[in-house]
Amino acid sequence: MTTAKTHDYLIRLRDLIIEERECAKIMDFNGMARVMAEKEELLQILAHVQNIDQADKGIATQIRHENRRNAYLFKATLGWIRETMEFLGKRSVTSTYSASAGTICAPVNGRLLSGRI
Repeated sequence: MTTAKTHDYLIRLRDLIIEERECAKIMDFNGMARVMAEKEELLQILAHVQNIDQADKGIATQIRHENRRNAYLFKATLGWIRETMEFLGKRSVTSTYSASAGTICAPVNGRLLSGRI
């Protein structure tokens, strides 16, 4: 693979990573799927590159930085979703009837969906 071709692939990969984050921020899941598919194709091509030209090392650093930004965004979002689900699970406690026909609070399992019927 030529150095110019590798350079073009690295630039495209960096742009795709940034585009992936923008799609995630506006919740464009179709766009994210398209970007991820193209990104996987590029990664398969770039996997065969043995040495990166000295001029492309700055782009590789940018790719690493942007990829870490995406990873942080996705990890933080997942944590926020988990916290929200736990909060909603704790707040969705229903009342049930006791043996003496009074109402009591059902036990809290911390999840909105318990998987039980």
